[in-house]
Amino acid sequence: PILYSYFRSSCSWRVRIALALKGISYDLVPVNLLQDGGQQFSAEFKAVNPMQQVPALKIDGIILSQSLAIIHYLEDTRPNPRLLPQDPKKRAQVRMVADHVVSGIQPLQNLSILKQMGEKKMEWAQNCITSGFQALEQILQHTAGRYCVGDEVSMADLCLVPQVFNAERFNVDMGPYPTITRINKALLELEAFKVSHPSRQPDTPAELRA
Repeated sequence: PILYSYFRSSCSWRVRIALALKGISYDLVPVNLLQDGGQQFSAEFKAVNPMQQVPALKIDGIILSQSLAIIHYLEDTRPNPRLLPQDPKKRAQVRMVADHVVSGIQPLQNLSILKQMGEKKMEWAQNCITSGFQALEQILQHTAGRYCVGDEVSMADLCLVPQVFNAERFNVDMGPYPTITRINKALLELEAFKVSHPSRQPDTPAELRA
């Protein structure tokens, strides 16, 4: 497999965690979202992903984009360890939490939106994350065990950790979100989350390396 990734992209990080958890080795092709006016806009990368976004994964003779579509494919073809619970209620809760982050928070504070916000980008990002986390904290108080849904790592956790990383980058006060904070801390102790971390990627700038 070949993963097209950017070290600080939260969507790419979700997929890196899934690949690490499932023990899938891959080659990484860095796509720098800031360099050369954004390498994602190159003709070469547009041929890989017409949406001009990371991640994209070449695997089993196909190219997939969109982090959750990639993770679902990995789940369908390489089911161990399982990232979606078998219980229908828990499975729905996992998808709910994942979608909450993937649809309701992350797109509002990603690079393309922030560019348009100009000087207000920090305030905008903080507001988007804060309103999302207020809801997510309440949801997780009902679904969480050790992790987002019960005591098994799931797709929801793959979405949570990169979003908390973004919140910290944008100086969001995490005080009001003890459940999110506790789960994030527990997940960051797991090897798959460590090796996939933005500070430990081949394209991580020297000054940001762990």
